[in-house]
Amino acid sequence: MNSKKARYLSENMDWIARRDRILLNNPVIMQGMGLAPLVVAATNANNALMLSVAVLLLLTPTRVFAAVLSQMVRHRLRALLYCGVSAVLYIPVYYALRFFFDVDILLLGVYLPMLVVEPLMIKRYEHPIPEKVSKAFVKGLRTSIGYVLVLMLMGCMRELLGSAALFGTPIEKLYFPLLPMANLPAGGFILLGLVCAAWRGTVRAYKRYVHTEAKRGL
Repeated sequence: MNSKKARYLSENMDWIARRDRILLNNPVIMQGMGLAPLVVAATNANNALMLSVAVLLLLTPTRVFAAVLSQMVRHRLRALLYCGVSAVLYIPVYYALRFFFDVDILLLGVYLPMLVVEPLMIKRYEHPIPEKVSKAFVKGLRTSIGYVLVLMLMGCMRELLGSAALFGTPIEKLYFPLLPMANLPAGGFILLGLVCAAWRGTVRAYKRYVHTEAKRGL
């Protein structure tokens, strides 16, 4: 890394991290959002994929439409507005999921409709100043990608460790499950804790590296 780039990153690391909802400030890893669907429902790669599609179709449109309508609503009513927008958009999203995945979406149980009131969808209402539509779109897209990344990572890892398979296809080189409890919520919590620890450690190491490189260039 050249000294000029390192200096820029070091001086603006807090601003960059706040804007980054994928790696440096992932909402699941850093803020503990979206844990219920992730731990209980995303027990395999296929379930994680269905949840990922639901999040991609629901989160950003909810944030954008709510940003438009919140200009006309008092701050105290924005929680209802965000939940209402999410609930209305959930209807076409549900039928889209039925079209793509058929009855497999029933495997997600109550955790699919729970996305309507998930903090990832509605947390933005807490801010007193209404969000700009362009900002809502960009942040919603980044948050969606960040959540999908963790969903797919956890779903694939849990299926590999718990069933020695991936998307329902057995992995020949894995003769037996390495961690059978990975398919259970308890195993999901343990695995997510390990992923969070490794992820946060990597982020801290990256920030230290940037600051060190910036000091060397002075």
